[in-house]
Amino acid sequence: MSIHEANKALLAPLRAAMYDWTTEGVQHALREVFAADAEVHLAFPFEDLDGAEGWWGEALRPLHDAFPDIERRDTIVMGGADPDGSNWVGCCGYYTGTWVRSFLDIPATGHQAAMRYHEFFRIVDSQVLEVQALWDIPELMMQADAWPMGRSLGRDWQVPAPATQDGVRRDVRDDEWSAASADHVVGMLTDMGKHPTDPDPSVMRLEHWWHPKFSWYGPAGIGTARGVDGFRRHHQIPFLNAMPDRRGGYKGDAHFFGDNNYVGVTAWPGMAMTMSGAGWLGIVPNGQAITMRSLDFWRVEDGVIRENWVLVDLLHVWDQLGVDVLSRMRELL
Repeated sequence: MSIHEANKALLAPLRAAMYDWTTEGVQHALREVFAADAEVHLAFPFEDLDGAEGWWGEALRPLHDAFPDIERRDTIVMGGADPDGSNWVGCCGYYTGTWVRSFLDIPATGHQAAMRYHEFFRIVDSQVLEVQALWDIPELMMQADAWPMGRSLGRDWQVPAPATQDGVRRDVRDDEWSAASADHVVGMLTDMGKHPTDPDPSVMRLEHWWHPKFSWYGPAGIGTARGVDGFRRHHQIPFLNAMPDRRGGYKGDAHFFGDNNYVGVTAWPGMAMTMSGAGWLGIVPNGQAITMRSLDFWRVEDGVIRENWVLVDLLHVWDQLGVDVLSRMRELL
């Protein structure tokens, strides 16, 4: 068994405990796999938490209190090494259950609800040393009809699992295939970075990198876009009009890795930019320099990207601009 398969197997009991969620089961599984000095970086407003105990006490337990029958559903589980040799396991999916108590003051609906997550685990010597994770908290605001931000340009919906249904179970890992998939994604992002410095959109060669039926699954507040034209109209053009100086791989902290036809990237943060141009998602441009956490998964099919799951910490973006979105939400209730 390769180290990456072993690392995925290491997390399997934790994932299973979160599916059959009990307080004792989840706490035990966390203690079994987390190092004593592990770091947990979670979406705003949680931020940096003190290892497994902090993740449980400040985030997972309140989530369980709000959703007593909660369960975890992974749609992608992948592992690999970044260019620096660090080993990661990335999990994409959603927490779901009956929402009976408020969460972060977001009012309960009494119905089943779902919240997407992208969670990346850095593993050393069979222990989790670091977690970088985004929860799509705005998705819960939307389901509770307590939406305090601008309207999404894309479609907001329950984002699907991979079309090929191989996100969790796939062929035995092939290192060359995995590296080629990661190289393809990095090449795509490199070409995308040439625009708008070069105002000609063709320099991005999007048709070369992406499948004609490409799906870009953005977070609540941005939404899903379909194909090159949908991606540009419903996300990229408004994004670049607002932040034309965006820079990826901020401080070299972006960790890319492949697992056969899947590629993951995590970074804390992953981009830096200035809110200098047109407004974005209802945000007024104010010349403020910000960073952005964007954790992604891609699926490569026949040499091109067919699907891309994207989470962005929008609450953190607004917080850097001086807007307390949770406080704004409370005023609506």
